[in-house]
Amino acid sequence: MSDITVLLQQAAGDHRAALDRLFELLYSDLRRMAHARLAEHSRNTLLDTTSLAHEAYLRLHNAGRIDLDSRGRFMAYVSQVLRAVIVDFARKRNAQRRGGHEQHVTLNTHVAEEIGGGDEDIERINDALIELEKTDPRLKQMVEMRYFGGMTEPEIAEALGITDRTVRRDWKRARLLLSVALKR
Repeated sequence: MSDITVLLQQAAGDHRAALDRLFELLYSDLRRMAHARLAEHSRNTLLDTTSLAHEAYLRLHNAGRIDLDSRGRFMAYVSQVLRAVIVDFARKRNAQRRGGHEQHVTLNTHVAEEIGGGDEDIERINDALIELEKTDPRLKQMVEMRYFGGMTEPEIAEALGITDRTVRRDWKRARLLLSVALKR
């Protein structure tokens, strides 16, 4: 049994030290996932790679008991947490744009175009994922792992216990369903 599997079993037994050790071992993977998500979409959130990784760690740590049986399933769960962090930050930023507690300032068109789009897209994708989950929960999970977690096809296949070919086929289907949902 690998160290990670043992630590996951201990974390399921509510051992906080095991969860901390698990993150110590998987921190580079967590940063890689955060970096992959932010690499193409860095202006979508107020987070950098380190902040996103640490915020995900805090949320997982505060969740307490984690009952997962493999590294792949844990990384899939981390993708869900990354999604929640990114969506929460996007919502917060959108709320501030719509008024929040900020002083209103007039912007020229160029500045407004640079700011807009990213956070709204994250919220729209989140809403589309909620809709996709009703149709096919595995497709939703796959999109989380790929879009929010930056996981590769082999990593997703391992986490879900399916073949790479199934991942590729499901990814095409998920993109189609999401594009339909996003056009509504």
